[in-house]
Amino acid sequence: MTAVAAIGLALVTGFVYLVMPGYLPGNAMTTVWEAPRDSEAAEGGNGTWLVGDTVVRSRFDGATALDIRSGKKRWEYLVPSRAETCGSSADTAAGVALIAFREARPEEKDCVTAVAVDLTNGRELWRTTGVSAAFLDDVVTTGGGLGVLLDGGRLRAVDLKTGAPRWTTPLPKGCVPHGLGLAPKQVVAASMCGTEATLAAFDPVNGKTRWTVPVDARRGVDADAELSVVSADPPTVRVHEADGGGLSAVLAFGEDGRARSRIDAVGDYGQISTTVVEDGRLFALAGPGKRQGGPFSGVVAFDLATGGELWRKGGGGDAFDVADGRVTVVRPSYKNGDLMFVVDAATGDEEDERAFRDRVAGAGAVLAHQDLVAVVGGGEGSDLTVYERW
Repeated sequence: MTAVAAIGLALVTGFVYLVMPGYLPGNAMTTVWEAPRDSEAAEGGNGTWLVGDTVVRSRFDGATALDIRSGKKRWEYLVPSRAETCGSSADTAAGVALIAFREARPEEKDCVTAVAVDLTNGRELWRTTGVSAAFLDDVVTTGGGLGVLLDGGRLRAVDLKTGAPRWTTPLPKGCVPHGLGLAPKQVVAASMCGTEATLAAFDPVNGKTRWTVPVDARRGVDADAELSVVSADPPTVRVHEADGGGLSAVLAFGEDGRARSRIDAVGDYGQISTTVVEDGRLFALAGPGKRQGGPFSGVVAFDLATGGELWRKGGGGDAFDVADGRVTVVRPSYKNGDLMFVVDAATGDEEDERAFRDRVAGAGAVLAHQDLVAVVGGGEGSDLTVYERW
């Protein structure tokens, strides 16, 4: 009887072990490899990009490329000795990243140098100086191999792979750019011009101004509001007024600069945090926030042409990725267990849901690649862990 009881206890224990989160085949995410936390770069110098089967990470002193399946280092690029990165961005389609850096001493020296790095081998392609430090958080290099930088009171466009000048265009006097977006069809800049926030579009071939419009012609925008360009195609800008009672929304415009839609940052879906534009849709993480909103927590999709909600998927989430027609969401939770779920980007229908076997401390970004999911930790510096479906 003792032997039978022992066997029964072992079977029960084994069953409980298997049905624990992360231990059920076909419903689990297991750890493949983990990279150590990187030291934090200044002013937005940290970035993580997926280039084919390579994960590239920028940090305080350069960038490193790792094989996504093995974690093996493929190349490393270091900024000059005693310098530190203070801005980074990548055009993964062109295979080039821009990394801005400044001399570490004296600390007050501006961040004025940018280098272009080949994402396939880590080779420096070119470098330039004279970049305006105040704009380095928004160096954008997406679309047709073009790089656009702020150089004093003008926008300066260069060939992303060679650094060859393409065009320059002056910004209106008294205008301070707060965000820049670049797409094959146009370059878009959001600026604060005195007490008026404006959005301007430029021809990517010659830099000529196509149109300039107020961000919110009806209500106006406070001079101390936060502006950021979410997308250049369609032109989409996010506004947040610091006083908490003003405008806080995502505003979309047509190709001619006419206002198309407005999506409030707070609604019955809660308060919007992270946003991504893809295929004419705005995807946003939403949840309880300081401002009044609904009890919902999860991902919401909106049609930018009308501003109407297309679908929502509850379950929370810290970070998500939109790629190949799917939205991959990672939700760490001490109370309910760490989950990854995947939904159809067009319909919101759930396609997959899995539990992480190992603890996910936090997610600042998610990169999906075939059966793998790379999770970049949030907070200072960044952990990087790659998981696979099991």
